[in-house]
Amino acid sequence: MKIAVIGTGYVGLVSGTCFAEMGNDVVCVDNNQEKLTKLRNAEVPIYEPGLDLLFYRNIAKNRLHFTDDLKNAVVDSEIILLCLPTPQGEDGSADLKYVFGIAEDIAKILNDNPGHEFKIIANKSTVPVGTCAAITEILNKNNVKDFEVVSNPEFLREGYAVDDFMKPDRIVIGASSEFAMTKMKSIYYPFVLKGSLVIEMNPESSEVTKYAANSYLAMRITFMNELANFCEVVGANVDLVRKGMGSDTRIGKRFLYAGIGYGGSCFPKDVNALIKTSKEYGSEMRLLTMVDQVNKDQKLVLVKKLLKHFNNNIEGLKFAVWGLAFKPNTDDMREAPSVVIIEELLKLGAKVSAYDPEAMKNAKFYLQDRVEYAQDQYKAVEGANALLVLTEWNEFNNPDLEQVKELLVKPIIFDGRNVFNRRKTKELGFTHYSIGKTPIIQ
Repeated sequence: MKIAVIGTGYVGLVSGTCFAEMGNDVVCVDNNQEKLTKLRNAEVPIYEPGLDLLFYRNIAKNRLHFTDDLKNAVVDSEIILLCLPTPQGEDGSADLKYVFGIAEDIAKILNDNPGHEFKIIANKSTVPVGTCAAITEILNKNNVKDFEVVSNPEFLREGYAVDDFMKPDRIVIGASSEFAMTKMKSIYYPFVLKGSLVIEMNPESSEVTKYAANSYLAMRITFMNELANFCEVVGANVDLVRKGMGSDTRIGKRFLYAGIGYGGSCFPKDVNALIKTSKEYGSEMRLLTMVDQVNKDQKLVLVKKLLKHFNNNIEGLKFAVWGLAFKPNTDDMREAPSVVIIEELLKLGAKVSAYDPEAMKNAKFYLQDRVEYAQDQYKAVEGANALLVLTEWNEFNNPDLEQVKELLVKPIIFDGRNVFNRRKTKELGFTHYSIGKTPIIQ
């Protein structure tokens, strides 16, 4: 099937590549000439495990194409996927200017080509409820015939996106007609054969489903972070509590790991967008309002521990940071706790030496040259007054702690992701601060 993917960001590139892998003829559209040049030269602009192999293979097989020609892409395709950014506005709402702008462009193209075949315009962008109806209204005002706008949200985790796309838990399709539903289900048929569940609903329910899923996961993380802070003051161990809770099948084990707050391009933005949308409809989301505030506070928990240890004076001290990306297996720095923490340390007069296996290039966009970027994790530690672990990359799980101890001015760790074995750090003489556990003071 001929598919046009509008937008070559994270969602668009993964979706386009994976649909091409299923044998479809996919053209990805973008107006960023620099990015298009890289894509045409088979350069993957994002770090996502497994994506590069599929990307190269489908370009070689002539199933994956890149263009800035929106007109031909729209006219020649049966299904048009909207994979556009919906950044958070100043008031917390989702900014839909890119979605509505493309809708206007598509409307003009289809109106200028009245003999076009029936078009399915599937929105994969994360948007407030009612957006499909608003896009439909734009096309109707331009007298476009033979089309339907459907909702088809993505549920991709950065770092696991290829697996999530190729082996989805579920496929949500929100359509108003049986024809559009059948057409959309046909492009997912290979996944259905592998046992994936297709859930059919109306567009409004589909739009709410995406926000509800992300907001609920953000709420679980935030609950565990608040619980972790409580565990510390009563002498409990949050990891043991997590195991006790997660073993209950009604609760489950996922998204129960305490840390320094959630980040990324989805959870913060989607929580705020749902809060804003609910207010517009007179149905306030009070719980999510607290989730957002608690998460902002949690990003500074490690700084508070650090200041207490150093008697509220860290001016001139140097701190090593392991991990900059908002989570492992990605180079994404959007809403990363590391940015908030490092900015606070710099504001208080400290120096920072940081290492991340993938995100240092993107980190420079936020932190510029105010931070020293180390060649490896051990170089970052040299001469530092303490080590902060901010992202749980696998390579940080079992480092040479004896070497770390030798490189630090004093053996002090602030483990924001609970990656280190506390028994081992205690034996080696580290002062070890964790999340949700009584600190080891030596």
